[in-house]
Amino acid sequence: MKRLIGTIVALFAFLVLAFFKEEPQSSSKNLSIGILQTVSHPALDQIHQGILKGLADSGYHQGKNLKVYFENAQGDQSNLKTMSDQFQNKHVALTIGIATPAVQALANEAGLAPVIMGAVSDPLGTGLVKSLKHPGGKVTGVQDMQPTAVQLSLFKQIIPHIKTIGVMYTSSDDSSTAEYRHFKQLAEKMGIKVIPYTITSTNDIEQVAQTMAGKVQAVYVPTDNNVASGIATLLKATNAAKIPVIPAADTMVKSGGLITKSVSQFDMGVLTGKMAAKILKGADPAKTPVERVTSYETVINQKAADKLGIDIPASLIKDAQKKGRIIK
Repeated sequence: MKRLIGTIVALFAFLVLAFFKEEPQSSSKNLSIGILQTVSHPALDQIHQGILKGLADSGYHQGKNLKVYFENAQGDQSNLKTMSDQFQNKHVALTIGIATPAVQALANEAGLAPVIMGAVSDPLGTGLVKSLKHPGGKVTGVQDMQPTAVQLSLFKQIIPHIKTIGVMYTSSDDSSTAEYRHFKQLAEKMGIKVIPYTITSTNDIEQVAQTMAGKVQAVYVPTDNNVASGIATLLKATNAAKIPVIPAADTMVKSGGLITKSVSQFDMGVLTGKMAAKILKGADPAKTPVERVTSYETVINQKAADKLGIDIPASLIKDAQKKGRIIK
């Protein structure tokens, strides 16, 4: 009998330990976080979905042991401040910003909980962190580190004798401006002229695209939220002029861009969610290094290639078949 009781007690203890190991210690039903998204478009929506997946993989399930307040500024800068205030009033455990403007708004909110970056291209240049290894404040998260040099090489493979590339980006977006400068620096070392075409909002895309179409051989688009939102308008002008568009983000290829080799937006979201979970479990954001996804995928839009009359090199098709996808 004593042995039986001992076995029952041991089994009970094992089940209790297993339960607490599976669920985070801070998994109170009252635990809540805020997610602020700058604007709606496929790339940022993919990051959002990835965040929820990363949180769930770490034991935090929306509607079960985690309440998620989600706000979308829909590209309106004035909304970002208002929505950040709302998160503070709800006393959330932490906030996650999707794209640089959202993260900046959350970081500027005095007294707000830790802030997790959901894919920010230039966290140092924007002043969000003091260093990538030791952020030093309430902000840490995921850096959107696209392989700019690799993406530039795609232009040479598609158009071997290319001499001019146009870059469309938002002048007020710190991250896309930093990407443009890096791209320009690399291209000029290869003897390629880079011509900037800046916009202030999606309303500018049509006119700027028409101006650009007759002056360049191809177009590069960094991870820019306004251009991503208005990519169809850009492609209307470039397709008419038979000019290929090679974007930084895979989602813009799905929308009609020609080709890219990039970090998956969804994977960046998953990593963001997992980093948020670390902070919820007690990690100090000031001492939690900024992370980034280091694997790349080749994505080809065969329909766009056919429309432009471009033959994609066999080596790139093989890359896409091996790790990536071909949109037909």
